[in-house]
Amino acid sequence: WRLGDSEEHILITQTNLAINYDLLGRREEALSLRRKVYTGCLKRSGEGHERTLRAASNYASSFTGLKRFEEARTLLRKTMP
Repeated sequence: WRLGDSEEHILITQTNLAINYDLLGRREEALSLRRKVYTGCLKRSGEGHERTLRAASNYASSFTGLKRFEEARTLLRKTMP
């Protein structure tokens, strides 16, 4: 938690930073941030919220970029109805 910043703004900033890490080839760092964003969205909005589902998709995308397909599949299966 940062003074003066809402939790929502922090999640948005972390998402943007993860995108840039991906673009720079820093995939493990992107994965770590996307995990934090996904966890934050789960706590804030719950499993079925659009924001959480988008975060799960981004998180799974990071797994795929690292060729960790089984982890991506497991995560996506958890989020599908």
